[in-house]
Amino acid sequence: MKTKLIAACGMNCNLCIAYLRDKNKCPGCRYQDNSNYCKKCIIKNCKVIEKNKWKYCSPKCEKYPCRRLKDLDKRYKTKYGMSMKDNLEFIEKKGIRKFIQNEKKRWVKEDKIFCVHKKEYFKIK
Repeated sequence: MKTKLIAACGMNCNLCIAYLRDKNKCPGCRYQDNSNYCKKCIIKNCKVIEKNKWKYCSPKCEKYPCRRLKDLDKRYKTKYGMSMKDNLEFIEKKGIRKFIQNEKKRWVKEDKIFCVHKKEYFKIK
């Protein structure tokens, strides 16, 4: 897993169907600098993140969690059993490297990775 595949919202793009699929594959939210894929994303384009030169939404922000993050977190907790806020708070407390180690333990089995959207394992390419 690459740190660049952790989105500003705390989503691990490695687990996303858009990243795992073969057709119309997304390269990951933080690889989207010149693409239309994430241009409308409020969190990716957050002025507070940009101004502070943060890579991720941060609990240090006075608006944390903003309405968009709350809505996203609620949807992912309910539908996919994961929390963007938990991810971001883990990154803030323990760092991105520890987060990646934890994610590997949580989502990878042998040569397969779990897709949170499809609720099945995909072969790691």
